[in-house]
Amino acid sequence: MFKALLKADCANVNCAPQPVFFKYLTTKFKYLTTKPRQFEKLKMKVNRKSCYLLVCWNPRKTFTRILYLYPSILFLSLSAISYYISLPFIYLLSATPFFILYRLSDGVYFVLYHLLGYRKKVVLANLKNSFPEKTEEEINGICKKYYHHLCDLFLEVLKTLTISKKAMIKHCAFDPETKKLLDRLADERKSVILVLGHQGNWEWAGSSFSLLCKQQLYVIYHPLSNKYFNGLMHRIRTRFKGKTITMRDTYKEMLLSKRSGEISATAFLADQTPHPKNGYWTHFLSQETPVFRGTELIAKKLNYPIVYASIKKIKRGYYEIFAEILEEFPTQTSDGMLSELHTRKLEKDIIEQPETWLWSHRRWKHQRPVDLGIANSTK
Repeated sequence: MFKALLKADCANVNCAPQPVFFKYLTTKFKYLTTKPRQFEKLKMKVNRKSCYLLVCWNPRKTFTRILYLYPSILFLSLSAISYYISLPFIYLLSATPFFILYRLSDGVYFVLYHLLGYRKKVVLANLKNSFPEKTEEEINGICKKYYHHLCDLFLEVLKTLTISKKAMIKHCAFDPETKKLLDRLADERKSVILVLGHQGNWEWAGSSFSLLCKQQLYVIYHPLSNKYFNGLMHRIRTRFKGKTITMRDTYKEMLLSKRSGEISATAFLADQTPHPKNGYWTHFLSQETPVFRGTELIAKKLNYPIVYASIKKIKRGYYEIFAEILEEFPTQTSDGMLSELHTRKLEKDIIEQPETWLWSHRRWKHQRPVDLGIANSTK
């Protein structure tokens, strides 16, 4: 029907489109209008939002043509199809016992590392630049261990969909002193900012926190481009009553939480890469590195204690969470002090267990602008 209507209307380019075609479009695509003068605005909106059709009109407001199906309709369809095809297998993997899950992880490792070489150049470059004192043999050894951990991590995150509360706490436990610290802060009715890196299994750490701690956990995240898998990740992160906040809404949501009297803990993954002009520049793992200022700025605005969380891998499938207060009164600190403190803590943790940090992301893709200084320039 679509092709027939398109052919009928394109046959007479000097005439306005037939009413039946408008009816068809407005039925299938609710955002379209039957008023020709609005189609030019619609065309801009379609381009900007990558919607389904690109409708063109000439300046005389006579119909010219409709340009194909916009490419994103194919992408969106494939995204949905791939998600719904994958979903039964994802739940099947999630329900798989741990001993079988890790055998599957070994197979994924072989494919990812030996056959596909997924981001191997990025990982090796990051490791060599971060540990210039290590030999090539040592670097390759860390690289292999990292890919084993990455495959375990991927399947462990999927396991969160069906894991029991008891098993979750068993596989990702809190150090007793850490639990006492967080309980004390909650009893004093102090909301906190949790700072951690992409180390160990940070997703499991959030689940265990929600099960064991008194504070309402909020996790800051970047939405995935595939809305279906983004929804799946949201389901994983909120299964044990945790909540998520998009990065752009962080301060607004934290302010609303504070005004409501809620005792919260907001988790900042502080090792992501900011824009080079907006970051706090310091030395991190032997390299000039920008650090997000947002953690420090929000802590000072709300005067929330900053708690650094460290996730140690005890053995395969088992993690333990340690925490300490970096600063209980952030408003009393100088500029850059808090960013420097949590960066040094993370660096220490990475040096102790390098294979459990996320080496496959492009952490050092930016160069420091010449007009910006750098902390610890003597290092």
